[in-house]
Amino acid sequence: MTTTSRLLKLLSLLQSRRDWPGAVLADRLQISHRTVRRDVDRLREMGYRIEATMGPDGGYRLDAGSELPPLLFDDDQVVALAVALQAATVTGAGIEEAALRALTTVRQVMPSRVRQRLDAIAFTTVPRPGDGPAASASPEVLIALSSAVRAHEVLRFDYATPGASGGLGPDADVARPRRVEPHHLVASQGRWYLVAWDLDVEDWRLFRADRITPRALTRLAFAPREIPGGDAAAFVAGRFMGSEDGSGWPCVGTVVLHLPAEAVLPFAGDGVVEALGPDRCRYTAGSWSWVALAASLGRFDADIDAVEPRELGEAFAQLAGRFATARGAPAVS
Repeated sequence: MTTTSRLLKLLSLLQSRRDWPGAVLADRLQISHRTVRRDVDRLREMGYRIEATMGPDGGYRLDAGSELPPLLFDDDQVVALAVALQAATVTGAGIEEAALRALTTVRQVMPSRVRQRLDAIAFTTVPRPGDGPAASASPEVLIALSSAVRAHEVLRFDYATPGASGGLGPDADVARPRRVEPHHLVASQGRWYLVAWDLDVEDWRLFRADRITPRALTRLAFAPREIPGGDAAAFVAGRFMGSEDGSGWPCVGTVVLHLPAEAVLPFAGDGVVEALGPDRCRYTAGSWSWVALAASLGRFDADIDAVEPRELGEAFAQLAGRFATARGAPAVS
């Protein structure tokens, strides 16, 4: 190997585990102990902090230094990289193991100030079909929220709400300051949300991070409450569905569709399909309202009976009245 290739190989080995006996390094690289020492000195000159370990199996250890080593990343890039790598572990793209190994490699050589910021970014990714355009939250806000979550400290912030124009510009309204017990930071479809217990309304709330402006630290500790259902991801997904307690769809009904199960399954979404014969199936699904659920069932273009519960049947009647009125309404020229 050339000197450059050997140095890269040596650096790769040092990053893969904490301690390396000098004899093992020499054997792996097929070089002498003296060459190992010279290559270690070269890496030290490049900014990598490599400590020598004493004892019968004395060797080397790659530690975090006071400065970022060359050819790596600045502080903000490291935070961005950590967020991307953590998100990559739940993408289902087959790169989960590689992303975790890359995150471990990056973290091992970070200065302590950057490692603290990196460790503060911990989140859960929740799929949210049909989400709107991404709204960015600054890294400083995310780190402040994450730090409060980890420290179990009461958090104060101003929470912006859209003004008359529906935006967050100069005409936006600013709600009264909020006092919350932060419990989890969640990322979903390009947006960040804080799951917290609102001390003023004494209830669970979901706050968009891009609308949060943190205030001074309170340094007030609290005993964490249990999130409804015990799972932050399920709670947030339930809130997106319109459930107050984060347990799922607030309106769930069952009907019998005069269609074979195989014709319904491709369009069932998160609903449950049960075959009842060659031309009928039972379908259970949910929505944010009974009328919305009844309207969604119309997409199957089939006869429907055995409707449960009563509220779903009433929603069908309400839709029938609306459609009858629309049928008799004059056309708009």
